[in-house]
Amino acid sequence: METTGVEERGRPSGAGQHDSDGLREHVHAMWAAVAPGWAEHASYVDARGASVTQKMLELSAPRPGEHVLELACGPGSVGLAAAARVGPGGEVVLSDVVPEMTSIAGARAQGLGLANVRTCVLDLERIDQPDSSYDVVLCREGLMFASDPGRAAREIHRVLRPGGRAALAVWGPRQHNPWLAIVFDAVSAQLGAPVPPPGVPGPFSLDDPQELVRLLSDAELAHVVVTELPTPLRARSFEEWWTRTSSLAGPLASVLASLPDDAARSLRARLREAVSAYESPTGLEFPGVTLLASGCRASRDD
Repeated sequence: METTGVEERGRPSGAGQHDSDGLREHVHAMWAAVAPGWAEHASYVDARGASVTQKMLELSAPRPGEHVLELACGPGSVGLAAAARVGPGGEVVLSDVVPEMTSIAGARAQGLGLANVRTCVLDLERIDQPDSSYDVVLCREGLMFASDPGRAAREIHRVLRPGGRAALAVWGPRQHNPWLAIVFDAVSAQLGAPVPPPGVPGPFSLDDPQELVRLLSDAELAHVVVTELPTPLRARSFEEWWTRTSSLAGPLASVLASLPDDAARSLRARLREAVSAYESPTGLEFPGVTLLASGCRASRDD
């Protein structure tokens, strides 16, 4: 599907700044804690998101000599792929809110011999870079975890040069991504409380295409388009799926680590029952949907 056109929506006020800062610190700590898992499964993250990465690069079209910023880079999958497109005369900055993640991405860039890639610790809600610094901004599966996604979108617009392009990816509707939804459902049932708790951004916080269009357009990005991309997930076994999911799912990591042994066994039993509907002769096959958003900073010709 494709969605265009928006209505005006008010921007968040400065009220509750203290609470917002506390939430932001909580989210940052959450991602620092799961960085080892992202390092271990970096190649899998690349392969899992390959179709999304390819589409993001098609939408943003990095060109030789241009400057590219990847936000919430994790192991740097998208930015590393963009490096070949900008060539030795361009530059890719791999950024994340925690240094544990940028260290992973930087080590991978060094291992690939990419001299046109550097790393920087940046908060996508407070991008510490000058105005009009980049030709392209990329963010795969990061914007939905922002405590103030509207602010993040405005920051993306600010650091883009006139005519600069942005390509973003977030998870689509919860019901179309059972590979992750059933985990949150099972953990919530086990704890008797919703996970993530109210007010904490989760992986499906931006799963409405119309709302995503409004969010980006309110940030003054032009020509905003949101499309759906099927992103199925396959695993050879329950163990493979659960090991990867529990290692990479930032919002769940601390909860899972704190479960007593009996509760952990009960959770696994819930999950085994839940995934049985997706069993196939070769393992597990889940449907999945990603929302891809693109837009640009208006140039003088627009």
